[in-house]
Amino acid sequence: MTKDLPIAVVFATMNRAEVAVRCVRALAAQTRVPAWVVVADNVSSDDTVERLDALAGLPFELLVHRMGKNRGNAGGVQEAMELAFARGAAAVWILDDDSWPRPEALAALLTNPWNPHVVRHALQIDPETHRFTWPLQVADGKGGWRLVESLEEMPEGDFVRSRIIWTGALVSREVREKVGPVNGELFIRGEDEEYPWRIEQAGYPQEAVKHAVMDHPGPGHIVHWRFLGKNFFFERGLADWKLYYKVRNMVWFKRQQGGGLRAMAMAFTYALATAWIDGNPRASLIWGAARDGWRGRLGKWQG
Repeated sequence: MTKDLPIAVVFATMNRAEVAVRCVRALAAQTRVPAWVVVADNVSSDDTVERLDALAGLPFELLVHRMGKNRGNAGGVQEAMELAFARGAAAVWILDDDSWPRPEALAALLTNPWNPHVVRHALQIDPETHRFTWPLQVADGKGGWRLVESLEEMPEGDFVRSRIIWTGALVSREVREKVGPVNGELFIRGEDEEYPWRIEQAGYPQEAVKHAVMDHPGPGHIVHWRFLGKNFFFERGLADWKLYYKVRNMVWFKRQQGGGLRAMAMAFTYALATAWIDGNPRASLIWGAARDGWRGRLGKWQG
């Protein structure tokens, strides 16, 4: 029955013409093609829109959604998802512009059979390291979770319980109606944790599909800490604007999850990591971001 389901793929882009075109071409090569591909363009100043508009002979309808203003990845995906569901999509497959699905990926997500109340997702492989783009949490068989970083470390079976997944997630209309839209005000570096958490809180399980694979370049320098049973990841050398969004959004998010103490602990952890690992305290940036997150000042950074 899934061969007749209208599936839409969505991703946001900005000034990345070659990357975005490559993603669309990877989708055109799928053995099970979607009905629509919706690309939210965040006011590109290069030829991204023109390059996308010029693509011909695609096996799906390509909709290039020109954003009224730059709302980052979160705002772009929010608007693209809502457009896709308004068109009649039964489910939306969330990608990044630099996540390029292998030909069998979408077909694998819709097999054995597909359940709209389970959020399945593809596995992201870094083409250089051949390991996961980002560590994945999977069920440990004992009621808890463990981190895996490659296909070889995955538990047995084609479908594996997982959690906190964003890129590559196939979100059904039923899940969207219960959970609500993506919070576009997070801009970037926050929607990838906040939306999966809301899915989990609404009672919908998440599931990794081993035969659904995407090539997705990963960050080059990740430091992993485990403290009091919690995992903390830090990317070395982040630009100021990326660090700002990460700190602000995580402080805001942790306050929603567990109150002020967790939010303060997150701000302190980032301050410590930035000073110790990067050797650059950037104290005013960290505390400005933490203050905005605490006060709920989201949207595009004005700094």
